Amino acid sequence: MKHTDIIDIFRNKEAVGKEFTVCGWVRKSRDSKNVAFLEINDGTSLNHLQIVIDKSIIHDSTDYLPICTSVCVTGICVQALNNPSGIEMNANKIELLGTCPPDYPIQKKPHSLEYLRTIPHLRVRTNTFNAMFRLRSKLSEAIHRYFLDRNFTYVHTPIITGSDCEGAGEIFQVTTVGFHPEYKSAQEYYAADFFGQKAGLTVSGQLEGEMMAMGLGKIYTFGPTFRAENSNTPRHAAEFWQVEPEVAFADLNDIIGIATEMIKFIIGSVLDSCKEEFALFEKFYEPGLVAKLRAAIESDFARVDYGEAIKILKESGREFQYPVDWGCDLQTEHERYLTDIVFKRPVFVVNYPKKLKSFYMKQNPDGLTVAATDLLVPGVGEIIGCSERENDYHKLLQAITDRKMNIKDYVRYLELRKYGSVPHSGFGLGLERMLMYLTGIGNIRDVTMFARTKGDLR
Repeated sequence: MKHTDIIDIFRNKEAVGKEFTVCGWVRKSRDSKNVAFLEINDGTSLNHLQIVIDKSIIHDSTDYLPICTSVCVTGICVQALNNPSGIEMNANKIELLGTCPPDYPIQKKPHSLEYLRTIPHLRVRTNTFNAMFRLRSKLSEAIHRYFLDRNFTYVHTPIITGSDCEGAGEIFQVTTVGFHPEYKSAQEYYAADFFGQKAGLTVSGQLEGEMMAMGLGKIYTFGPTFRAENSNTPRHAAEFWQVEPEVAFADLNDIIGIATEMIKFIIGSVLDSCKEEFALFEKFYEPGLVAKLRAAIESDFARVDYGEAIKILKESGREFQYPVDWGCDLQTEHERYLTDIVFKRPVFVVNYPKKLKSFYMKQNPDGLTVAATDLLVPGVGEIIGCSERENDYHKLLQAITDRKMNIKDYVRYLELRKYGSVPHSGFGLGLERMLMYLTGIGNIRDVTMFARTKGDLR
């Protein structure tokens, strides 16, 4: 049916006095003897459009009053002094599109995010998720714009893979063959499968991205990745979206510069395009949110060597749940101490022990560390994992051998180091963790449509 988006009515400076048709769901309603009021929303704006029903024109408004009833309204827009949008509509005609019974689970009282996770198919109708998913869309747009405006090529890497990019074995298996006792070994089982070998969902598009960068120079991927990690923390999900640029002729310092510029660009972009949404997040989730984000744009990101970070943590006087020593992996409590207490801004921790990081990272001359960095941000912790890639064939082959990985799975990757190898670097930005930083929402389950976590496939 032909209608006008509510956001376009709010943006139209000449809307007053003109007739429009709008569609939406009833978010609030009030009834009196002569007049009834509906506040409707069609998802295009955080603000609701107030509909005024004159009962001398529309005699029976009862069917339109229940929360989440869907309606189509034709009427004249008028100035409204008591409405935040400054405009409302006097209804001339209302058509009932869909009824909603009294057991609708999202009524006027506020509901916790935990409760709303139990009804993910309905929670987008709340202001929080209405705002969050619109921000997610604008953030994705800003990411694409950043890279495309800087001569990167957008590439689509495979979702189904035969290799483990991270080497950690946290891959979801993809199969068309169910268990059957006729298979006497794993080799026999996989040989009968669709691809004739073991296959899984990708944990990262990086390895294929490097291949593309060796011909296109600067590329980025942006899509879903999957990790079968048995973790139930507020920061981990089994399915998440990741932005992964790969840049030829770039060392670690170059890629840190790109990551810094990108983060500042996308923050500035969404702050400008989502003012109403940020006002909601600041009011209900993180007071001072906008000031924090503005400060991030204007500040120099800190940089600290991993060894120095360990020293800071050990000398902090804090009793951490997880002990701190050189060679340990930084936990959320360590990351939060560095960002929230010590540096009070985003910080790059550089030169991690090689045993903590993936096989493909460039080995430093000390033989103990790799040219890798994580970007930690206040309130969340790590949002970017970044490194210069090992471009020496023999060192990369030795790293694969030392980790007892199947060399046959990485022959093509190794060949990149034989045919015109160059220094190159890249990073991965978790979209959901970036949204947590931008909104102040503290759980990754609340920044994605349907959270995929251990034991939960709703």
